[in-house]
Amino acid sequence: MALDEKERIVIPDENGEEHLFEVLFTFDADETEQSYIAVVPVEQKDDEEVEVYAFRYEEKDADDNDLSLFPIESDEEWEMVEEMLNTLADEEMEQ
Repeated sequence: MALDEKERIVIPDENGEEHLFEVLFTFDADETEQSYIAVVPVEQKDDEEVEVYAFRYEEKDADDNDLSLFPIESDEEWEMVEEMLNTLADEEMEQ
């Protein structure tokens, strides 16, 4: 997976087909010392309702933009990501 300057990321699915996603946000959690990324499919970006995907990620190396994505499995991690999404949505509504 490569992160480019337009804040888009290509993620292959289980069949190896690549899909383009737009990055909503990334954040580091102090509690877990992990990094998280939330993305939406580019083709849904302008829809009224979009499906948001979230992953824990690790950068493969500081000079490269390659990321390793991992599924979020614990309820605590999901709650933390949802809280960030809600905060982001609240901030956008205020603008």
